[in-house]
Amino acid sequence: MTSYHNHTLFSDGTATAADMVTAAQQAGLGEVGISDHIVIHPQGRTFKWGMPLNRLEEYVAAVREAGRNAHIPVRLGIEADFFEETADQLRELLGRYPFDYVIGSVHFAGGFMVDESRKKWEDLSPLQRDEKWSAYWGGIAGLARSGIFDFVAHLDLPKRFGFAMEENTSRAALAALDAVARAGMAIEINTSGWSHPVKEAYPSPALLQAAWQRKIEILVNADAHNPRDIDRFFGPAKLLAREAGYTQTVRFAGRKRSRTPL
Repeated sequence: MTSYHNHTLFSDGTATAADMVTAAQQAGLGEVGISDHIVIHPQGRTFKWGMPLNRLEEYVAAVREAGRNAHIPVRLGIEADFFEETADQLRELLGRYPFDYVIGSVHFAGGFMVDESRKKWEDLSPLQRDEKWSAYWGGIAGLARSGIFDFVAHLDLPKRFGFAMEENTSRAALAALDAVARAGMAIEINTSGWSHPVKEAYPSPALLQAAWQRKIEILVNADAHNPRDIDRFFGPAKLLAREAGYTQTVRFAGRKRSRTPL
């Protein structure tokens, strides 16, 4: 198994890249990646969970150093938030570095941060919640169309606090999956959802089934922010994938994809 969606002290993780690699080796993983988080916000906002862009050189060097001392392949990744307004700037920035994979994520529906707090969702009317969900799926579709990314992070993230999609919003979700399929991108089963209030992986079983029907390939990732979570819930995630119809996952090296049995 691989574990590609992992954060370190460069963003909002609690350990070094070397610590995360050691944990992956101890867990018996065959390959590990580090993917700290960057945000190029249209209004220039910065976030404590985002890596300062002026640390990218240092970050790349730290991951490379962790790989030199490892007994398994260590892949250089990055997680980047997608905004239509800053897509060209992001594309140019990422092109400067030898990433093995680039994860695309959407944490904002307009100016609304979808995974920040339960209270913000509680304060919305049902119609407003539906609008946030629709905006989120529009962001995922735009992310896919941009051609910047290799796979999508934590699909259906807005459900984190238990505020599920309404039926009309689910149509927007399927349209976003269509865009992902057309782009030839993969998605991850992000196991962190089992630790969140929703108590469900990202994406839901229904969306995962819809992805399989569209021949969208998958990875299994922990979204770990500390070493002990490097492979959390991988057993249930593999079962979920098999129940949806999947028999293999994908790996990346130099932005090239290969496949391995689940």
